Amino acid sequence: MTVTLAKHQHAKYFQRFIHLLPNQLAVHDSIRLTMAFFALSGLDVLNSLDVLSEQKRSEAIEWIYRLQVRGPGPRSGFQGSTSVPKEASKYQTGHLAMTYLGLASLLTLGDDLSRIDKKSIIQGVRACQNDDGSFTATLTGSESDMRFIYCACCISAILDDWSGIDKRKAINYIKESISYDGGIGQGPGLESHGGSTFCAVASLLLMDNLTSALSEKQLNRLRYWCLMRQIGGFHGRPNKPEDTCYSFWVGATLQILGVRHLTDATENRAYVLTTQDSVLGGLSKFDTSAPDPLHTYLGLCGLSLLGEPGLQAVNAALNISQSAFDHLEEIHKIWAGD
Repeated sequence: MTVTLAKHQHAKYFQRFIHLLPNQLAVHDSIRLTMAFFALSGLDVLNSLDVLSEQKRSEAIEWIYRLQVRGPGPRSGFQGSTSVPKEASKYQTGHLAMTYLGLASLLTLGDDLSRIDKKSIIQGVRACQNDDGSFTATLTGSESDMRFIYCACCISAILDDWSGIDKRKAINYIKESISYDGGIGQGPGLESHGGSTFCAVASLLLMDNLTSALSEKQLNRLRYWCLMRQIGGFHGRPNKPEDTCYSFWVGATLQILGVRHLTDATENRAYVLTTQDSVLGGLSKFDTSAPDPLHTYLGLCGLSLLGEPGLQAVNAALNISQSAFDHLEEIHKIWAGD
């Protein structure tokens, strides 16, 4: 029997996260913007943004702009929440992931980005790049790995300004992170992983260096490694169970590499839908787990890549809806004419 995607319930699920965080997620207050991104972009992919009134959208835009750390140069960007208020401005600092998610959320809501401090944010991106080409998330200290190269590339692509990235160093870091099996790890010498492979491949595409940085042999080994991640759904590493989120991480990588059609879409869809809660909404990591915003959003994006009826197309590299990407292109045209 064919399982139907519970679109209405999933839209209700995301709406609840826009209004408040449940107890089990309240500990993530410092990354509240992440939850907002999943909810807003999830509604967008579901073609259900219209459940939010114009007033609610306007309030969301104003809240996101409150998270912008403006003017301090290297410390610029977006915070994850208002935990550090403007009254304590010397402790405020941008975070690459939050900056990417803030910009993406504003695009989803139809904002024109006119209040973005572009010059200062690019300074913040530049300050986070390390000598080896990787990026730290924030100047106050964090891990340095492939995730933040990807965030830096997304920020640069959205703002249409690549002056904050030393592309040569970033590309070299990515190439050094290719593992013996053809996949890509979080850094040199680390295990290949579906998430870091996506971040690396999408970053190379955004930098317009995918086919020039990697040889055809390397690209084919990447394709093979990603294709081998399918069981029914996808997993992120060999000998791991299927996990809903990798239907996007690995599926999007295969789309970028031009071979997603070689996957078994029917089996992939079937696995993702085994994890949905058709009563309360949401998708989970496994069919035995409780739903969460990350797996709900990425599961829907994975289904979108498969052409699921009723879902918006997704821009694989930037991980935003096609309509948000089209809106970004219109903004770039306006900036180019200024």
